[in-house]
Amino acid sequence: MKRALVTGGASPIGAAICRRLAADGLHIIIHAHRAIDRADQLARELRAAGHSAESLHLDLTDFAATTADLAKLCEAGPPQILVHNAGTHLDAPMAGMSEPQWRSPIEVSLNGFFALTRPLLLPMMATRWGRIVALSSLSAIMGNRGQANYAAAKAGLIGAVKSLAREVASRGITVNTVAPGIIASPAVDAVMDAAEIAAVVPMKRAGKPEEVADLVAFLASDRAAYITGQTISINGGIA
Repeated sequence: MKRALVTGGASPIGAAICRRLAADGLHIIIHAHRAIDRADQLARELRAAGHSAESLHLDLTDFAATTADLAKLCEAGPPQILVHNAGTHLDAPMAGMSEPQWRSPIEVSLNGFFALTRPLLLPMMATRWGRIVALSSLSAIMGNRGQANYAAAKAGLIGAVKSLAREVASRGITVNTVAPGIIASPAVDAVMDAAEIAAVVPMKRAGKPEEVADLVAFLASDRAAYITGQTISINGGIA
């Protein structure tokens, strides 16, 4: 059974990805940092439904600890599917943005991608098969007021993915980026109502976490073996 590690696996999009990959018969490793209780609960839910799942508590901003914990994880065989969904928002206009606000999204999203992927690359390469999917954002492509830090982190992922894809393509590993737009979640509901979403999204609605999960599951499958180094937007036609 192939193993899939999903960072930020307790978030709305992360949980949808975990459920979709579990339905495809994968063993799911649900990563969380602050939301470990939700990750534990999701793992129990998946196991109760007959799937194979476990939770993993990691602070991706701690490189040394992450490397050590991933080495232990590989003792049972390396995950061959990595989905980097972990991220954080600290929105503010750049003129009023503090240094910690600037650094935090970059530490989690971009540096976290390195902390996650670097220790697992050689074990994955040894299997001659792998799928790496990083969750970027519409903000990385279009920019967004108050999100210079978040957009920088998510745009950095796109560059990292394109470069890494070239490095590992000959080993049967694909590396791609998915860039969601406005996706239904409690965080979106808190700042946008249906009318506001309809005004900016040509499809007149927010996307569903399950729709993002379906795209990630395709990229993680054998069907996507010739797709690598790409950024695929899922945003209802905004861009």
